[in-house]
Amino acid sequence: MTQQNIKATFSTFLLSIGHSAQIGLGLLENPETKKVEKNMNLAEYNIDLLNLLKEKTKNNLPSDEEQLLNQIISDLQMKYVSAQKN
Repeated sequence: MTQQNIKATFSTFLLSIGHSAQIGLGLLENPETKKVEKNMNLAEYNIDLLNLLKEKTKNNLPSDEEQLLNQIISDLQMKYVSAQKN
């Protein structure tokens, strides 16, 4: 199997943080434990981190990156509320 290099971009950075939040929400396997488990503190931290990035980059992102950031935050916030209920 050939590994592909992932280019470091702002979009891949956002997706990486979003991925970590999904692990915390128990939606994806934790790569360290190989288990699907909730860690709401981790999820909340990563969502807060994305909101901080949104605040600090306001009016300074290309529209596609701003839209991606907003979509990731919105999606994770809905999943966070759902995960709290379960």
